[in-house]
Amino acid sequence: MVVAMADGTRTRLSAGERRNQLVEVGRKVFAEKGFEATSVEEIAERAKISKPIIYEHFGGKEGLYAVIVDREMDYVIEHISVAISTGPPRERIEGAALAFMKYVEERPDGFAVLSRDSPTKSGLANLLAEVGFRVGNVFTEEFKRAGYDPKAAPIYAQSLIGMVTFVGQWWVDNPKMSADEVASHISALSWMGLRHLPKKPQKAVQPKAVHSRSK
Repeated sequence: MVVAMADGTRTRLSAGERRNQLVEVGRKVFAEKGFEATSVEEIAERAKISKPIIYEHFGGKEGLYAVIVDREMDYVIEHISVAISTGPPRERIEGAALAFMKYVEERPDGFAVLSRDSPTKSGLANLLAEVGFRVGNVFTEEFKRAGYDPKAAPIYAQSLIGMVTFVGQWWVDNPKMSADEVASHISALSWMGLRHLPKKPQKAVQPKAVHSRSK
């Protein structure tokens, strides 16, 4: 595929380079407009190509969107996995929070795509499930070591990931703190809760007994 350069020369993109270009362009358009409002025509226009090229590489809008979502998920999962792979428990928690906040900060278009409704409504849900699973494995190891019930570890892992994700969504519209500051607050809240976690949590308020009246 031949494209014009700024200096008037022309160069040919390989198939891989063309795919990467369309992913970049598509991610920006999907982030701005969402899946439903995005058209193949607009993506092609911004990429300065003809529509058939998109169909040739991705089979259509749905195929391009799926590739973008997969790439974004791989990116954030890889960075969070590295952050929780080593170190003491509190550093792992803060590392996971910071890795996600940095993702929100550095790849806002990607985060917008994952946060929006998709054709299958699975972008953010799949991300949360996969990251929660990986963080859950770390929590399970720590729970076993500390004498806690490891079966409860996924509850706390999902709680942490859910909190980080929704704080990230809020932070996009309220960027008054840096990513590092937000991550520190998240990890402080999480760590204080986990540090004082009872081995068998009890209800703070016991349900009141219901007395039936006999007629």
